[in-house]
Amino acid sequence: MHHPDTPAGHSAIPDAKAFLLRLFDRAVEVADPMRSLSRHLPEKPPGRVVVIGAGKASARMAEAVEAEWGPCEGLVITRYGYGRPCRGIEIVEAAHPVPDWAGMEATARMLSLCESLGEGDFVLALISGGASALLVAPAEGVTLEEKQAVNAALLASGAPIDRMNTLRKHLSRVKGGQLAAAAWPARMLALMISDVPGDDPAFIGSGPTVGDGTTAADARAVLERWRITPPETVTAALARPTGVVPPGDPRLSRVTNLIYAAPAQSLAAAADLARAAGCETRILGDALEGEAREVAADQARLALELQAERKPGAPPLLLLSGGELTVTRRGDGVGGPNAEFCLALALALKGAPGIHALACDTDGVDGAAEVAGAVIGPETLAEAATLAQAKGLGLDPEAALARNDAHGFFGALGAQVVPGPTLTNVNDFRVILIV
Repeated sequence: MHHPDTPAGHSAIPDAKAFLLRLFDRAVEVADPMRSLSRHLPEKPPGRVVVIGAGKASARMAEAVEAEWGPCEGLVITRYGYGRPCRGIEIVEAAHPVPDWAGMEATARMLSLCESLGEGDFVLALISGGASALLVAPAEGVTLEEKQAVNAALLASGAPIDRMNTLRKHLSRVKGGQLAAAAWPARMLALMISDVPGDDPAFIGSGPTVGDGTTAADARAVLERWRITPPETVTAALARPTGVVPPGDPRLSRVTNLIYAAPAQSLAAAADLARAAGCETRILGDALEGEAREVAADQARLALELQAERKPGAPPLLLLSGGELTVTRRGDGVGGPNAEFCLALALALKGAPGIHALACDTDGVDGAAEVAGAVIGPETLAEAATLAQAKGLGLDPEAALARNDAHGFFGALGAQVVPGPTLTNVNDFRVILIV
C-alpha cells in the first residue's frame, strides 16, 4: 500500500519528538474500545446473554459493552494490569506472553460456562491480541509447564505470528474454533480487534471462535522449521488428530465473526493528523512482517533516498507503517521488535540530520518489556557516546543490538516510550519523520 498525499500548505515541526508521540497517542486513541466498539454492538438480545472474552483489550471491551447494555453475565481474561471495572462481567487477570495457572483456571471456567448454554442463548465474545496466551487449555496429556516451555521457545525463535498460532491451536482445547464449538448451539457474535498482519480472524488470539484448516502435521512443521525441540508429551499430542474445528463444521454455523478495529484505521488517523500539521504522508503498509533490524535497514535506505530527493522548502515527509515485526533472540536482552527497529534504524541512519523516528506497540508492551518502544533522532548515537564517556556506561549501540538489548540502550538514554496499559492492541506503529 502506497499513499502519497501532499497538503496545500505546510509548516515546520518545532518539536519532532513531541509530534511523533502525539501521532502515536492518536493511533491508540482511535482503537480504544470505549470510543470504537459501541457502534458495532447490536441491541441486547432477549433471554440469556453471556459475555466472554480474552486479550489485552478485552476488559476495556467488556467495560464498553456494559456502558451500552448495563451489567452482564460473563467472564473475560486479560493481562495483569489491564483489568477494568465491570458491574456484572467477571474480569480475571493472567500472564502474558507466557501463560500461567490463573489463565488456565479461568479458561476452564469459561469453557464450562459455554457448555452450559442452549439454543436460545446468546454469546458475545470479545477477542483481541494476547488471547493466545490468556486462553489456556493445554491439549490432553500436556501440562501447563510443558506448554509454557514451548511458548517461550516460540517467542524466542523469530517465527511469524501466524506460524506460532498454528502450533498453539493444535496444542489447545480452546483455540482454532474450539471455544465457539463449546458454546454451540447458542448464537455467538465475536467482536475482534486485529493485531495480526492481514487481519485474518483465524489468527487473532489463535482464532478461538474461527474454524481452521491447518492440521497437526502443519503444527509439527513449525517445530521443525524453527528448530524447537518439544517435550515428548507435545510430540505425542501432535501425533494424533487434535480438536481444532475445521471451517464449515456445523458447530460454527451460528457464529458471526466481526473485526471492528484494525491497524489500518490507526495509521489513517495518524496520517490525517500529520496532514493537518502540514506534512506529506506515505503509508508503507499496515501488515509489514520480518526481522525488525532488517526492516529498519530497508526503511533507513528509503528515508535517506527520499531525503536526498527533497527540494528546498518541501513540506515535512512522514513514512508510516504497521504490522508485526519479529526478533530472533540470540543475546541476553529481552528483545522487543519496536525498540530493536529503532536501534537498528539509528545505526543505519548514522545521525543523518533531519530524520526522526518512533516505533511502539499500541498495546504498550514491546516484547517482554513493560515499554511500548522508543523514539530516536539525529542526536541519538552522539548522545549515547557522550553519556557513555561521562558516566562510564557500556552504551555501545552495535553491542546492544547484537545482544538484543535495545530496551537497555534506550532506557539508559531516556528515549523509551512508556504509556502503561493502553487497553487496546492494533499491533506495531512505526513513523519516520523527514524534515
